[in-house]
Amino acid sequence: MKEAIILFKNATINQYKKAVLSEINFSISEGSFVYLIGRTGSGKSSLLKTLYGDLKLQQGEGSIAGFDLAKLKDRKIPDLRRKIGVVFQDFQLLPDRTIERNLDFVLRATGWKDKQERTKKIDEVLDLVGLKDRRKHFPNALSGGEQQRIAIARALLNDPDIILADEPTGNLDPITSLEVMELLRNINQKGTTILMATHDYNLISKYPNTTYKCEEGKLSEIKKNS
Repeated sequence: MKEAIILFKNATINQYKKAVLSEINFSISEGSFVYLIGRTGSGKSSLLKTLYGDLKLQQGEGSIAGFDLAKLKDRKIPDLRRKIGVVFQDFQLLPDRTIERNLDFVLRATGWKDKQERTKKIDEVLDLVGLKDRRKHFPNALSGGEQQRIAIARALLNDPDIILADEPTGNLDPITSLEVMELLRNINQKGTTILMATHDYNLISKYPNTTYKCEEGKLSEIKKNS
């Protein structure tokens, strides 16, 4: 049986001193692909922010990739973020840098000192997302789908155990959304755990996986084919 790479027990997540999700009890096994659904404001993003250390877990127990979220010190957050990759809906690429320099910036910020090693790693992740020929382009020269692929490449730079994807297809057309989903599915099949917040129920139908729903301050599993 695979170990839980994400685990919450009797946890409460607060935003602006108000509980947005309470009595959270769930676990995600290593190598899983899990969806997180719910209306805007239901707590999906707050849950993801707690997982990558942007929000403190003040009540209950929580862990991700071996880090205790209830006891997580600020100085340990960079260590946590080397274990996880985060993909946002709006890409969050630096507009004044080429794709190569966007990725190099992340590597240098996370402790990669050897330039040749950084170049090799950039080649590797760009090859994985099929955009090696775009390394000298600026983000605004790329389509939305290409920018999201670069964002996924960026998330893979430190070989994360987990990818947290917050509405990664939210700004994309249906065909491009499928391309991004195929990429995420391929990454998952190589062993990386993926937790993806989404509003796109068509994608969930096409690529069924375990699904949790945030609703009325609670988190509950949606059974497949229910």
